[in-house]
Amino acid sequence: MDRDRKTETPAALRRLGRRLLPLFFLVAFGAGLAACGGGSQGGGAAGGGAPSEGPAAGGEKTTLVVGSDAAYAPFEYVNEKGEIVGWDIDLIHKLGELGGFQVEIRNLPWDSLFQEVKNGGVDAAISAITITDERKLTYDFSDPYYVAHQLVLVPEDSPIQTLEDLKTKARYVGVQNATTGHIVAQNLLGKTSPKIKAYESTPLAIQDMLGGNTDAVIADNAVVIEYVKNNPKAKLRYFDDPSFEKEYYGIMVKKGNTEVLDRINAALKKAKEEGVIREIFGADVE
Repeated sequence: MDRDRKTETPAALRRLGRRLLPLFFLVAFGAGLAACGGGSQGGGAAGGGAPSEGPAAGGEKTTLVVGSDAAYAPFEYVNEKGEIVGWDIDLIHKLGELGGFQVEIRNLPWDSLFQEVKNGGVDAAISAITITDERKLTYDFSDPYYVAHQLVLVPEDSPIQTLEDLKTKARYVGVQNATTGHIVAQNLLGKTSPKIKAYESTPLAIQDMLGGNTDAVIADNAVVIEYVKNNPKAKLRYFDDPSFEKEYYGIMVKKGNTEVLDRINAALKKAKEEGVIREIFGADVE
């Protein structure tokens, strides 16, 4: 990641913030709690078609079943109407339009999301998933569509100002389990450090910090920035560090599923050429 990177809210974040209701993150918390219970909530199919019952065998599929952990606003979350919405959801539906396929969204807990892709329970997953070398051993990924990095979220009056403070002054650090934020915490504090508390979702990690049970949360920049902006009464702040590297989000498919991967990449190429990525996320992929 560039060392002179800025963390100002992009245009898309500002637009999103103006549109959302004050209950924005309460809804996200509810989705996170549902995810912790292991439940699955279906979404609608794009293009007005009826949802399929699962990935079909043989022939070119007209509907792709796409999993998403809808507890990660602004990328994917459940709104006040019970609908799965967000930047990632807008993107995958647009890819369906550009690629000539319909999309059925399935709400899955984070850990189950990976297993369902691996087992073929869903055709793909879009859920702010960072492309990593380790994940590429088990899954295939589309071309990148978003660039992110980690931030550290703390109470406004916290003495924690740097990563060194995080090591010496924090009792516990909250992360979402099996995410790049989790990896950052492990690299900083030790892979088996008892100071790391892993949660099923980032909203749950933040909620526990607000309850005084942890001193900081490490999470992706867009999520942290949006939370601080939409919850001023929580009195939180965040900080960056030059060691936080760029992370590229991609759409994940089962290893070797070139049919689905090629269709997604072809649609993604059109989306980039037509300015869809900039329109949804506020910037193109570098």
